[in-house]
Amino acid sequence: METAVFDRSLIVSIRFVPYAGCQTWRFSRGDRQWRHTYVHRHKPTRMNVTDVTDLYQEFGDERLPPGQRETSEFPVLSKSATPEWDPETWEFTVTGAVDEELTFSWDEFRSLPSVTLCQDFHCVTGWSKFDCEFTGVPFLTLAERAGVIDDVDERRSSGNRTESGQAVHVLFSALDDYTTDLPLEDCLREEVLFAWAFDGESLPSDHGGPLRVVTPHKYAYKGAKWVDGIEFLTEPERGYWERRGYSRTADPWQEERYS
Repeated sequence: METAVFDRSLIVSIRFVPYAGCQTWRFSRGDRQWRHTYVHRHKPTRMNVTDVTDLYQEFGDERLPPGQRETSEFPVLSKSATPEWDPETWEFTVTGAVDEELTFSWDEFRSLPSVTLCQDFHCVTGWSKFDCEFTGVPFLTLAERAGVIDDVDERRSSGNRTESGQAVHVLFSALDDYTTDLPLEDCLREEVLFAWAFDGESLPSDHGGPLRVVTPHKYAYKGAKWVDGIEFLTEPERGYWERRGYSRTADPWQEERYS
């Protein structure tokens, strides 16, 4: 194996980005300048796990959003008590501006194609947990099966035209009567999952088990715990916290916590 050798006098600066896990080295010789970025993985991902922790580059310069602190813990925050559920009677529904309304039992939902993603989790109260491995069904899969989109690779702001209208927004509902909303285009991302496992184990009930939404590009209140349905809307509708003054856009890198 060859070892890179260079003249250290050419180094202009070295910038270490701790939360992104990389260093950027800038070099200069005469009128020519160049740079190299060295990436260090803090946590190797397992086989069949897709790492999407670099999505922050689409929204900001640092992996840790402004006003957040990193924690190794996974605090529990909910609007109310953990609801009970019965796998024999549990149902998940897909309704609204769709070609075909869908209903799944727990066994049927678990039989849908699933993926495992390594992603970050940002709470609006000011903490972030890095490198969370969530396993579940991509939002894109349900949108395609309901006829809202034609292909899971589509990135668009509105759905297909249906007899019920053209979807532009999504309302998530949950067993505890919680709701939250997002524009359709914010949902049509590979990172948005209906997660039933966390770090290789069934999702704990206090963290939203049996099923929760994860939205690593938004504050976590946009990811409904105990989710049991989605409605594709032809116009925006506010969810539980959004009606109480929380931001509708919830971009952590813009610190969009409140309206």
